[in-house]
Amino acid sequence: MIGKTFISSFAMGMVFGFMFAYILLYLSSYQVGELFQVRKIVSQKQKGDPHHHHDVRNEEVIIGDVGGHDHDEEFHKDEDLVAQEMAKQVRILCWVMTSPKDHEKKAKHVKATWGKRCNILIFISSKNDSSLPAVGLNIAEGRDTLWGKTKGAFKHVYSHYLDSVDWVMKADDDTYVIVENLRYLLSKYNTSDPLYFGCRFKPYVKQGYMSGGAGYVLSKEAVKRFVEKALPDTSKCRQDDGGSEDLEMGKCLENVEVRAMDSRDSLGRGRFFPFIPQHHLSPGHTDPDFWYWHYIYYPTVEGMECCSDTAITFHYLSPSEMYVMEYLIYHLRPYGITHHVPKEENSTLKIPIQNTR
Repeated sequence: MIGKTFISSFAMGMVFGFMFAYILLYLSSYQVGELFQVRKIVSQKQKGDPHHHHDVRNEEVIIGDVGGHDHDEEFHKDEDLVAQEMAKQVRILCWVMTSPKDHEKKAKHVKATWGKRCNILIFISSKNDSSLPAVGLNIAEGRDTLWGKTKGAFKHVYSHYLDSVDWVMKADDDTYVIVENLRYLLSKYNTSDPLYFGCRFKPYVKQGYMSGGAGYVLSKEAVKRFVEKALPDTSKCRQDDGGSEDLEMGKCLENVEVRAMDSRDSLGRGRFFPFIPQHHLSPGHTDPDFWYWHYIYYPTVEGMECCSDTAITFHYLSPSEMYVMEYLIYHLRPYGITHHVPKEENSTLKIPIQNTR
């Protein structure tokens, strides 16, 4: 018979063991959380719907003003002369898909970070909000109506802004865009040609289509063809609000001879990405059956070779991660390393002489 002393000691050991394990997990909660989060993403989305717009990042609310660095500080003064000139010559309107519940949680942080570098920035929602500004469309919120919101967004841009811009960029409120690199890519193309760029997928559409989460950009001529020729024609575009927004856009644009373009750099590295940077930079993050490997149009790899030095977009970034990107891209400077500003071949840009330091 087992003695009372043994049972008591065993019970106390179990209690202290669980308490010790809990404390260890609590103290390392960030690392453990990230580990479990990654595994959860991998296990649930390996063969899932690539058009699912579920935010895989944790919900969070940023309280207070994050602030920024002054452009006249020692390491920033006059560093953006080329970027300023590019902004005059390659005019981009960015419209961002959002919803009323995310105006404060997500959209305002897009405006405070990368959105401020667009020539024109608007948000497409179902409720007007002058502080962003957000345009409220008479379309119900939800994943099943994203195609309807997309059509309404391009109609709005066509009617109110098209004469003032050269290119139109669509992004989500958890997409991060390096706008200067987008202008650099577009600088060698003519906005009067029917073109669109993004992270190119290969199924369902002969020429492929661009991932919605990674964002895509249309030339002025592409927007005109989409609104004037594709949308009114039932044989060219889906007429209801349902369907996968990015796939339906790809079908419509192909039907009016808008060309899906190669946005990779000269080394074959990608520029538009449907996931957060670490998902692309960390080898072995996903297994070979993950849907991405079956959808991506061009050969691609994980690790540092995945991504161009002039990468343009990443998707599924939380607001705090957007501010991290802001700091790393626009503020952190390794002392003694200068920045080379190459001119894109065939570019029509008139780039001023700039001192690098």
